[in-house]
Amino acid sequence: MYERKAHQVTIFEDATLFGGVRLNPENRWVRMSQLIPWAVFEERYAALFPNPREGKPAKSARMAIGSLIIKKRYGFSDEDTVEEIRENPCLQYFLGFAEYINARPFDPSVMTWFRERITTEMLAEVNDYIIGHKKIETDEEETPPPDDVPGGDAGGKDDNSPGEEEKTSNEGTLILDATCCPQNIRFPTDVSLLNESRELLEGMIDTAHQAGATGGQKPRTYRNLARRDWLSFVRDRKPNRKKVRKALRQQLGYVKRDLGYLGTILATNPDVLSAKQLEYLAVIRKLYGQQREMYENNTHRVDDRIVSLHQPWVRPIVRGKAAVPVECGAKVALSLSEGYARVEEICRDAFNEGKTLIDSMERYRKRTGKYPERGLVDRIYRTRENLAWCKERGIRLNGPKLGRPPRDRQAYLESLELERQESGERNEIEGCIGVCKRRYGLDLVMMRLKHSSEVDIHVSILTRNLFKRLKSLFCLVLDWVRRSGWDRKTEDSVLLGCLVA
Repeated sequence: MYERKAHQVTIFEDATLFGGVRLNPENRWVRMSQLIPWAVFEERYAALFPNPREGKPAKSARMAIGSLIIKKRYGFSDEDTVEEIRENPCLQYFLGFAEYINARPFDPSVMTWFRERITTEMLAEVNDYIIGHKKIETDEEETPPPDDVPGGDAGGKDDNSPGEEEKTSNEGTLILDATCCPQNIRFPTDVSLLNESRELLEGMIDTAHQAGATGGQKPRTYRNLARRDWLSFVRDRKPNRKKVRKALRQQLGYVKRDLGYLGTILATNPDVLSAKQLEYLAVIRKLYGQQREMYENNTHRVDDRIVSLHQPWVRPIVRGKAAVPVECGAKVALSLSEGYARVEEICRDAFNEGKTLIDSMERYRKRTGKYPERGLVDRIYRTRENLAWCKERGIRLNGPKLGRPPRDRQAYLESLELERQESGERNEIEGCIGVCKRRYGLDLVMMRLKHSSEVDIHVSILTRNLFKRLKSLFCLVLDWVRRSGWDRKTEDSVLLGCLVA
C-alpha cells in the first residue's frame, strides 16, 4: 500500500522552529532538501506499487531516496543510518518529517526494500535535476512553445531560423572515462570455488537423505578424504603448477560424483530441494562445466566466467593496473560535464568503452540541445569510427591527429602544448572517480544483489553531485558577501552560518 503525501515540509514555517527544535536555516541538509523536487519523484515512486490500497502503508519517496543519500554520505551501515536519523533533527527534516521524533523512523531492514523498489532510471532522473539538465515539468508547462504564440506567421518562422542555426553549433566539453567498481566477494581461485561447490553439494545430499529421497542408503561422497586433500593444498603457501593441477583434478572428481548423485535423486524426487538450493545447483553445474573446460584445455580463460557462487553475475574485469590487474565487479562508463558526473552505462561483462562514445554524445545533445564543442577522452576512445563521426558533427577530440605530424615546427609544438593542456583537463574525471571511490563507496560495493549494486553505484554518483552543487551555491554566497561591502565581522558571521552543518 502506498499513500501519496499531499503535504511535505519544504520550508520552515518560522524559519527556525522544527517541531519544537530550533534549527539553523543554513544547515547543509536543510539547504539540500530544496535542491531535489521531491513532489516529482513522489509520483514516480507511487507508480511502482501495483496495488496502492492493499497492505501496510509504505514510506515516502523522499524518505527512501533521502535515507540512501545519508547512508552513502556517511558510509554507515543500515542500522547506523537509522540511528543517525533518529538522533539528528536536520536529517529528519531532510527526509520530510513534519516534526522531530525521538524514535526510529523505520526498521533498518526497510532500507533493503528501498534499494529493491527504487529504479536506476529514477536515480538518473534525480541526478539530472540536481545537475540542472532537467527542469521541473510544471515550470516548462507555464512557458508556451514559440509555435503556440498567437499571431505566429511566416515572419515568426524567419525569427526562429537563427535559433535553429544556434542549435547546430556546438557548446561545452564532455569528458568520458570508465572504471571498475569491485564487488565485496572473496578473492576467487579455481580450487577454492570447486571446494565450496563440493561443500554445498554435500549439504544438498544430506538434505535429500533426511527427507528420505535416497532410499535409506546415503550416497558415499568421500567428504573426509576431499576435506583432507583441500587442506593439504591450501596449507601450501606457494604451490607449484603441478600441485595446482592435481588439486583441480581431485576437486573436479568430487564435484562430478556429487552432481551425479543429485541428478539421480532429482529425477525421482524433483521437489526434495528448496528453491535456493536449486539455484545454487544450477550455478555449480555451470561452474563445473567451465572449470572442466579450462582444465582440459589447460587455459585460464572462458566466457562468462563465474567467480562467486553467491553472486554468479559478477565477472572479472582485466584493467591492467599495477596494483590490481584484475578486478571483480561492474564496469561503469562515466561522463563529466561542467564538473558533474553521470552514469552512461553499467555492464557486468568487460566491454570496450570506446564504443560508448557515440551514445554518450547523443545523450549530451538530447539533454542540452547541442553537441559538445570538444570531447576529452582516453586513447581507447580515439578509433577511426569515432574520429570520423565527431568530425562530421564538428566535435573535436583531444589527442594527436592521425597520420604524420605537421612539417611546420611551430605548429607541431603548439599541438603538443594543446595536447598537454587538455590531458591535464581530462584528469578532472580521474579525480571525480577517485573521490567517489574514497568517499562514497565505489571502491567496494557491499550489496549482494545485482539490482541493489546498480542502485548503490547510482546513489554514489548522485550524492557526490549533490554535495558539489551545495558547495557551488556556497561559493556564490561567498562571492556575494565579498561584494556586499560589509565589515569583516559581519562577513564572518554570515559565512559561519552557511558553514554550520
